[in-house]
Amino acid sequence: MHPPLPLVIFRPNRWSGFFAVMMYFARWKTAAILMVCLLGTLVSLPNLLPRSAFPSWAPIRQISLGLDLRGGSYLLLEVDTSVLLRERLEGLVEGVRRGMTQATPRIAYTGLASQLDQRRMSLRVTDAAQRDAALRIVRELGNPVSVGGGSQQPDIDVVMAPDGTLTATVTEAGLRAKASGAVEQSIEIVRRRIDETGVSEALIARQGQNRILVQLPGVEDPARIKDLLGRTARMTFHLVDENANLQAATPPPGVMFLPGERDGERFAVRRRVEVDGANLTDARASQDNRSGEWVVNFTFDSIGTRRFSEITRANVGRPFAIVLDDKVITAPNIREPITAGRGQISGNFTIRSANDLSVLLRAGALPAPLTVVEERTVGPELGADAIRAGFISLAVGAAFVFLYMGFAYGLFGWFANIALAVNLILLVACLSLLEATLTLPGIAGIVLTLGTALDANILINERIREEVKIGRSPISALETGYTKASGTIMDSNLTNLIAMACLFGFGSGPVKGFAVTVAIGTIVQMWTATVLTRLLVVWWYRWTKPRELPVIERPGLTLMQRLARPLFRICPDVTRIQFMRGAVMGLVASAVLSSASLIGAYYPGLQKGIDFQGGIVMEVRTQGPADLNVLRAATNSLNVGDVGLQQFGDESTLLVRVPAPPDEAQTQPVVSRVRGALEAASPGLRILRVEAVGNRVSDELFRGGLLALGLSLIAMLIYIWARFEWQFGLAAIITLLLDTTKTVGFMVLFQIEFNLTSIAAILTVIGFSANDKVVVFDRMRENLRKFKTMPLQELVDLSINETLNRSLGTSMTLLLSALPLALFGGDTLSGFAWVMVFGIIVSASSSVFIAAPIVLFTGRNTLRRGEPDAGLPKGQTAIR
Repeated sequence: MHPPLPLVIFRPNRWSGFFAVMMYFARWKTAAILMVCLLGTLVSLPNLLPRSAFPSWAPIRQISLGLDLRGGSYLLLEVDTSVLLRERLEGLVEGVRRGMTQATPRIAYTGLASQLDQRRMSLRVTDAAQRDAALRIVRELGNPVSVGGGSQQPDIDVVMAPDGTLTATVTEAGLRAKASGAVEQSIEIVRRRIDETGVSEALIARQGQNRILVQLPGVEDPARIKDLLGRTARMTFHLVDENANLQAATPPPGVMFLPGERDGERFAVRRRVEVDGANLTDARASQDNRSGEWVVNFTFDSIGTRRFSEITRANVGRPFAIVLDDKVITAPNIREPITAGRGQISGNFTIRSANDLSVLLRAGALPAPLTVVEERTVGPELGADAIRAGFISLAVGAAFVFLYMGFAYGLFGWFANIALAVNLILLVACLSLLEATLTLPGIAGIVLTLGTALDANILINERIREEVKIGRSPISALETGYTKASGTIMDSNLTNLIAMACLFGFGSGPVKGFAVTVAIGTIVQMWTATVLTRLLVVWWYRWTKPRELPVIERPGLTLMQRLARPLFRICPDVTRIQFMRGAVMGLVASAVLSSASLIGAYYPGLQKGIDFQGGIVMEVRTQGPADLNVLRAATNSLNVGDVGLQQFGDESTLLVRVPAPPDEAQTQPVVSRVRGALEAASPGLRILRVEAVGNRVSDELFRGGLLALGLSLIAMLIYIWARFEWQFGLAAIITLLLDTTKTVGFMVLFQIEFNLTSIAAILTVIGFSANDKVVVFDRMRENLRKFKTMPLQELVDLSINETLNRSLGTSMTLLLSALPLALFGGDTLSGFAWVMVFGIIVSASSSVFIAAPIVLFTGRNTLRRGEPDAGLPKGQTAIR
């Protein structure tokens, strides 16, 4: 079989052979392109069916719905590592006391105490001859920790002073190792506790140094889960010191005062742990046969059984305390040795509390307490509304964009639409392979990808049209259009990827999903626009062998021929608008608007959302029209601060805002109290959504958002400065800053919440703005090489006029994809979408009236280098 012959069209042009080779696709390349499209389709198809429809052995990967779409709870837990340090120091004190007492001869010392703020334990050895022995005893209490490179060192630094003062300081490495181990252990225990409750498809993962992310699909009220996770559930067994004075202010050495189950009850318990709950193998709730009350029966492993037997045999007749989370549950007297390794915990248990305690004991004790620092709960009703709104926005946006491209660019526009459809399929395939979670911001990212994905096709089509108008042959115009547009496509899309990388690096939660979706869509569209559409055009060219390309309107055509050509243009091909005559006015107007925006950001200020302000937000729905007076009276009586209630959408839906409590640990109790008060005041009330963010988390999110904005601006400055002359880099960064300030002013003016979603919108606007400026700058740079004697002001005007259709076309596709989000995306996305719409308009205008004038004024005497040429022939247009 002979290899396929290259497509050669003989024309009176010495470049025809070269262009024919460049437009040639080998069979293996064609097969590879089709294989990618086919595999993307096959990977995407399983998302149309539930996972249960496939056999368990099938290697199916699917996109899962986020909690904001399917309903459920998101909890961010923080491990209190300060408890670990306190326990380590207490263990050192107890170990030193025991070691000094048991030494032969006994070592005399004074002042044994721990200093938590200095991470150390200290004492003074009174006999100089015993200092070496004391030093050896304390050093033996150190635990080895890895410090890198396979080496180990003790977790305490022991020093003996000349006066006999001995100190043991917990090292940074030791503290880090203990904290890291505690977080890993906590993750496993949290997983076991949640598994015991029967919640399916729960996600438990580490986040940062000392936090644990928990996602619970389908859980509308996570109160029980939070209660289970918030309890350390460390059960220990201690002997009771019967000689201690319970009325004393401080306990004697080696003893601690702990409260009991009943009010005012107090026990003097020895610090030494006789038996640890870690040796439990089982715990079950049951009813006592004699009293009928609920109890928890437990069983020890072999080590626990032996130790429990030894202790009960040696202490018959003495009280033995069962301590759970620093509280004495019961302290019965030991009547006889217990050798079977079984016991019973009795108290004021209900069936639920007994079951919960048995769950906690079976799952194991947490090494340190967990605090819920962030909570977001979405009911299934609100999730269904979000899915419906998201897909309506996607469908309407796709229809608008498809029709615009088809009518504005004719046949090549329909080729771009085919590539766009493949782009969406490949985007879904990539998200499926990653087993990504689709959230509402993720759907917004897909919708916006519809607009950004066509930017490259618009660039290519506009270039091809220009080449045709200056008289190139069809094959030459096609190849030149694709070749010249490729560099600009790469530059413009890299700026968008920079913005998304910053958003992913410093964003949180669903906003990261938005960044991933847009980034994957950007990468895929670079391939579909430059490779797939090129293949479609080559196939069409081979099949039809046209004398001219259908990119310019002609009179006297049939209906089908007219449909294959552009039906309208946003503006004429040849324009000679003298934009730079208004350069000074544009800069002054921009400076005034940006200054006003900055003043507005300071006063009255941005309306910070819960992400950046902290606090509690609840969306509730009553059975009928909500009675605001009754609900406001119910919440005001709680004394939890200034509770705000406002209608949200219809008359039966309300938004409840509660300020963040000063003590972050009180956030969850406040959530429970407000929920209970609302449900009591309005029977049948449904909680649609709960968001609770502590002050520290909101501060971190705010800093992360501002850092993402700042770094994206710096990264784009560096990139544009490296790719262009410094005048272009300076113009880009100043313009991006002014665009950002105007967007902030728009948010202040219309009281749009400033939160993580709006940060995503601003970063997307920055990416698009940089994209638009790169296209104009690229044409300026090209024209600087072509027309070396043309005055810079004329050259800037020429470059803007040449790229006008492209800039307006891309802005139009983005507007057509963002407007449906604003109109149909629901309250969650409306603020995001309107910021996008405003930002698109500002970015398109700033390329002309801010960036271009800055290049003009800074480059008037520096951008003119090289040999002069003849310039433009008299009477010839400057469209090239």
